[in-house]
Amino acid sequence: MSEVNTSARGSLRFITCGSVDDGKSTLLGRLLYDAGVLPDDQLEMLNKESRRQHPDSDVLDFSLLTDGLDAERQQGITIDVAYRYFHSARRNFVVADCPGHEQYTRNMATGASHADLAVVLVDARKGLLTQTRRHTYICALLGIRKVILAVNKMDLVDYRQDVYESIEVAYRDLADQLGIRSVHALPVAALTGENVGGRTGHMPWYQGPSLLELLESIDVEPVQSTDFRMPVQWVNRPNQDFRGYAGTICSGIVKTGDEVMIQPGVHKARVARIVTADGDLTQAHRGHAVTLTLDREVDVSRGDVITDAARPAPEADQFAAHLLWMGDEALLPNRGYWLKVGARTVNARVTQIKHKVDVNTQAKLAAHRLALNEVGYCNLDLDHPIAFEPYAANHELGGFILIDRQTHATVACGMLDFALHRASNVHWQHLDVDKQLRARSKGQMPRCLWFTGLSGAGKSTIANLLERRLCTLGYHTYLLDGDNLRHGLNRDLGFTPEARVENVRRVAEVASLMVDAGLIVLVCVISPFRSEREFARNLFGEDEFLEVFVDTSLEECERRDPKGLYRRARAGELSNFTGIDSPYEVPLQPQIHLRTGDMQLDAIVDTLLTRLLPSENE
Repeated sequence: MSEVNTSARGSLRFITCGSVDDGKSTLLGRLLYDAGVLPDDQLEMLNKESRRQHPDSDVLDFSLLTDGLDAERQQGITIDVAYRYFHSARRNFVVADCPGHEQYTRNMATGASHADLAVVLVDARKGLLTQTRRHTYICALLGIRKVILAVNKMDLVDYRQDVYESIEVAYRDLADQLGIRSVHALPVAALTGENVGGRTGHMPWYQGPSLLELLESIDVEPVQSTDFRMPVQWVNRPNQDFRGYAGTICSGIVKTGDEVMIQPGVHKARVARIVTADGDLTQAHRGHAVTLTLDREVDVSRGDVITDAARPAPEADQFAAHLLWMGDEALLPNRGYWLKVGARTVNARVTQIKHKVDVNTQAKLAAHRLALNEVGYCNLDLDHPIAFEPYAANHELGGFILIDRQTHATVACGMLDFALHRASNVHWQHLDVDKQLRARSKGQMPRCLWFTGLSGAGKSTIANLLERRLCTLGYHTYLLDGDNLRHGLNRDLGFTPEARVENVRRVAEVASLMVDAGLIVLVCVISPFRSEREFARNLFGEDEFLEVFVDTSLEECERRDPKGLYRRARAGELSNFTGIDSPYEVPLQPQIHLRTGDMQLDAIVDTLLTRLLPSENE
């Protein structure tokens, strides 16, 4: 094995993963013990805890060193990702002990995203299991290309060489299918320490290095772009005489005097100084945290990327990407999220799920949504271009997370594959007649009034009367009614959550065009989800969008039931009906809150006119 040598190496980040009860925590605890990094007080505590948990055994329970959560100790499993920092005579290590249960796949992915190498455990009695395949697939997806296969519990199969070799062959076939180019295999018995830090002579047929020797000597060179890239994390301005741009170099080398480009964009400058806490440098490379000063004033902000001017990073706003869904609520195409890559955050939508992957068999399956722990291959649309590189070439510029805009929870991690061609082929066409000119010609301020509420709340009735009053006053209007639009623009959509998201997206885009035309647009759609109403709001300029909550109780809506829909929903003839078996998320801060039970129709319209046309009522 040319990658293994006996010289001292740099630090190594690795994960341990595998199926439940394969012995990951025991192996890691034994590794710490054999590396000689456990202090006396921790060994004493381990002795006491082992006797308490296993009163009939004198064997140390090394899993107790890493299973830190009470729930883990009680169940004998790993739930959270347990990080440990240790060192041997030759190397420093950061190890993540990852959970084995399928429902904790997102935890395992978190550990794998920062690792250079994976130690995959397989129980010699069971061979390759579903979770072994799942974890290996996720390791490959997250860019890990070197694996140490530890066939554990060899003591329970009488240290048989044929058992070990059959598992090794099967795993190498799996790794080859997934593009993992390097697998080092060895048989171990974590409980007794065989081949973990040394040997006890039970497997003389194995002549390779122990696990600790492998970890100390294996070369792990990350697959990275060689061009200079540094995401800006902070604009450093301690006083009026100094302005620098701080960040960690994620690839390449920068030297004083080098010409660089600020991306996204085309502005260029030269590096004047490379500043660090220990003094100035003449050059810096990948992994260095530095502050760069430039020879002239340019607009640089947090989230920008400083790159080699001769070989800048590509820029795009539409991508194909792998996505691991980590949210409890399913991913719905066209719902808006925040996408964060490096220090830059932009609005994003998953426009299409091309397929999802059965991570147990690697089969590609058709999908309209992604559930917790599912992996999909998707198209992304961003509201602003970003500087990027494919994840396979640069983890920092190609890896991202998606954040729920309502809860601020991280709901997915993803890997950019490539920019879609249409992202570079479509450009904004300049038009001499703009929204302001169209509005002036009509003598009005264009607006969108977005009426939301339950079916039967009175949205269309109120909007219809309001439009009639506006037209009488000489204003130019248009009413977009949800039911009417389903006869044409949205006739292909049903009432599933996915279809409701797309329904609102289409209506919002049309309303935005009409506001751009200078019109006052009245939109009447149930729009049950806050996320989609927020998406609609973001399409409009400041003060152009008014969310109108037509607040009518479910009981009153059912009493009215003008179309007989509630009766059919209660009878089970309609599914996914809002308020019955599909949720309605009440607006939290609508611009206009109409409590229809307390107001007459004419008074409601007067209220809307006062808010919409304040100058007319002064």
